[in-house]
Amino acid sequence: MNSIKRLTPCLSITGQVDPDDLKSLAEQGFRCIINNRPDGEGEDQPASETLAQAARDQGLDYHHLPVVSGRISGEDAAAFRSLMDTVSGPVLAFCRTGTRSTHLWALSEAHRLNPDSLLATAHSAGIDLVGIRPRLEQAWQQATATAQSGTVEARPPVPRHDVVIVGGGAAGCAVAASLLKRRSQLRVAIIEPADDHFYQPGWTLVGAGVFTQQRTRRAMAHCIPAGAEWIRQAAATFEPEQQQVVLDDGSRVGYQCLILCPGLELNWGGIEGLEETLGQNGVTSNYRYDLAPYTWKLVQQLKSGKAFFTQPPMPIKCAGAPQKAMYLSCDHWLRHGVLDQIEVNFCTAGAVLFGVSEFVPPLMKYVERYHARLQFSHNLIKVDGPARQAWFQVTDGDGNTSTEQCSFDMLHVVPPQRAPAVIRNSPFANSDGWVDVTHDTLRHKQFGDVFSLGDACGAPNAKTAAAVRKQAPVVAENVLSVLDGHQPRAVYEGYGSCPLTVERGKVVLAEFGYGGKLQPSFPLDPTVPRWLAWSLKAHWMPTIYFDLMLKGREWLAHPKHLDIDPDAPDAQPACDYDSDNRS
Repeated sequence: MNSIKRLTPCLSITGQVDPDDLKSLAEQGFRCIINNRPDGEGEDQPASETLAQAARDQGLDYHHLPVVSGRISGEDAAAFRSLMDTVSGPVLAFCRTGTRSTHLWALSEAHRLNPDSLLATAHSAGIDLVGIRPRLEQAWQQATATAQSGTVEARPPVPRHDVVIVGGGAAGCAVAASLLKRRSQLRVAIIEPADDHFYQPGWTLVGAGVFTQQRTRRAMAHCIPAGAEWIRQAAATFEPEQQQVVLDDGSRVGYQCLILCPGLELNWGGIEGLEETLGQNGVTSNYRYDLAPYTWKLVQQLKSGKAFFTQPPMPIKCAGAPQKAMYLSCDHWLRHGVLDQIEVNFCTAGAVLFGVSEFVPPLMKYVERYHARLQFSHNLIKVDGPARQAWFQVTDGDGNTSTEQCSFDMLHVVPPQRAPAVIRNSPFANSDGWVDVTHDTLRHKQFGDVFSLGDACGAPNAKTAAAVRKQAPVVAENVLSVLDGHQPRAVYEGYGSCPLTVERGKVVLAEFGYGGKLQPSFPLDPTVPRWLAWSLKAHWMPTIYFDLMLKGREWLAHPKHLDIDPDAPDAQPACDYDSDNRS
C-alpha cells in the first residue's frame, strides 16, 4: 500500500488503493474511502465496484467521485465539498498518486482558506499546488469580496487557528498556557463568553468565613494567557467534518485541533422547588459564588435545630466538597459550644462516604466527633423553603425506593450535575453526555483532532482543579504531536486531589488516580489530617492556581509518556490507546 499523508486530522490522501488494503485501512481507524480515479485509467487499476464491495466487507463507506487529472472543474470541487459535508470521518481520498485528490481538496476549500495556507498544507504532504495557485487566489478573492458586499446568502471566510479551545475556565486557560509555553507562535483561540474567572475550590472556604468572595474572583482578561485570542462568545454547535465551531451569533471558527473544556452544568432545576428558595429560608450552596457568603451567615446564626448537607449522584465537581461544608460548619459549632444543640445530617445519594476506601477511616473519626448522622442512598428531590421541608428519595438494599420528608433549619444543597448541552448534543458525547475520550491520552475516540480535559471530559477521574493541573500538559503535548503528524505520547494517569477540610486548620490531602490508586505528592501518610495541608489549601492554593497553573508553570505536573517512537507518523486518525492497555 502507498504511504498515507494527512491533509487535515479528518482527511488523508494516498495513491492507488487495492482491495487487499481495505482491511488494514479499517484497522487504522478510517471510516470512509473516496476514489477520485476514473475506471479504466490504468491497466492494473481495480474497478470501482470491486473496491466498493471490499470496503463494504470491512464496514467502510465508499464513494466514487472520479476526476480527470488537470481538468478538475468547479463542479468537481463543489461535489467534493458537498460529499465531505455528509460523510463520517476519518476519510481517506485516493487517486493514482494522491496529487489529484489533494488538488480536489484544495479547490473545494479555496472559498474559506487562503492560498498560502492551502499550499503549505499540501507541501507538508509532499504535494505541489503551484500550478493551481491562480485558481485558489481567484476563489479566495471572490469569497472575500462576496462577504464584504454583505450578500445575505454568502458565508464569509472562516478564521482558522491551529488550536481552538472551548471554555475559559481552569482547564481552558491552563491548557492554552501549556501550549503557548511549548510553542509561542501557535495560533490559539479560547471561546469563552464570561467576563469573570473564579477559583471555585475557594468557595468552600468562603462558606466557612476563611476567604472573602473577592479572593476567588479575577477578571477573565487577566486569566487568558498572553498570546491566545479571546473570542467572547459561546459555542453553539460543532461541524467536525469541516473542523469548525459555530458560535452563538452564527459565525464560525476553524481549527486544526479542537480542545473541549466548557466545564459542567449545575442542574439546579433537577430538584423541585430549589431555584425558588436558594439564598433564603435557610437554603444555601457553596457551589455558587453569590451563595457561599449566605452559607457562612447561616452557620453563624444557627444555635440549635436541624442542619442537612446533601450530595447528589455522581459524577459531580469535587466530590469531597459536600462533606467539607459539613465538617467546617460543625467545627464552628463545636468551637462555639452549640454543636450539642444541632442535629447534623449528611444525606448522600451514594452508598459510601468517600470513593477511595483508604480515606474513609480518618473521615469517620470526624463524623463521630461531630455526631453527624450519615444517611446513604438519600437523594434530595424536592424542597419547600418557606415551610422548611425537604424530600429525599431513599433506595434500600434491594433497589426499592421510597420518599422521606424531613424538616430543616439549614439546608446546604449540592445540585445534580451534567455535561453542558453543547457537549451533550454534539457528536463528541458518549452515552452519558461527556466528551468521549481515551482515558490516558485524552484524545477523542472517533475524531483524532479533538481532545478534552476538565469537568466535561468523559475520563473516569475526579472532577477537580487538581486534575486539570495534571491534564493540561498531557493534552498540550499530545495536541502538538498531532499537529506535527505524530502519535500522542503523553499519558494522564487519572490524578485528582481532594483536600478534605475536616476542621479549621486540618486537612486530609486525598490524592489518587484511576481505580483509587493513591498518588501522594509528598512523602507523608496522606490519610493523616495535617496543618501543612491546611496551609497549602488556605494560604498557597489561590496563588498556585492563578499565578502558576493558569500561566503554564507546571509544578509537579510533568506527564509520563507512552513507550513508542515519537517520530513515527500518526497514520491512525483516531487514537487506539486506553487506560487498560498502556505500553
